[in-house]
Amino acid sequence: MMMRIGETPKAGQRYIHRPGAYAILRSGSDILLTFQERPEPEFQLPGGGVEVGEHPIPALHREIFEETGWRAANLRKLGAFRRFTFMPEYDLWAEKLCSIYVGTPVLKLSEPIEKGHHAVWMPMSEAVDALGNDGDRMFLSSLIEQL
Repeated sequence: MMMRIGETPKAGQRYIHRPGAYAILRSGSDILLTFQERPEPEFQLPGGGVEVGEHPIPALHREIFEETGWRAANLRKLGAFRRFTFMPEYDLWAEKLCSIYVGTPVLKLSEPIEKGHHAVWMPMSEAVDALGNDGDRMFLSSLIEQL
């Protein structure tokens, strides 16, 4: 059974299955985050939904570029968790299956192309407190402990 992090599912609420892939992109002691302005201002690991029929790695490369303008390399999976949440931007309740990868940002190609996103470099130690969800913070904390 996959570890659940965050809110307990609400009884009687229907949740849509939403697989996603997210990356901890390290350069020295800093990581590349995306700051999303809406629906709530929040620092996030770059990444997002994996579309039906899409493999997680190409989806992750696409999302990293859209949200940060960067290309990444050496992506390897650290693990996964699930969380139950309301996604106001899609007006749906989702059971998000979040796969977390670690990799290296290798080339900035542009500014983020996804509206309302900004690429932000932050020391890993600060990012642990700044990230918007418990699962992302847990995986980053675990990675820091291993370094």
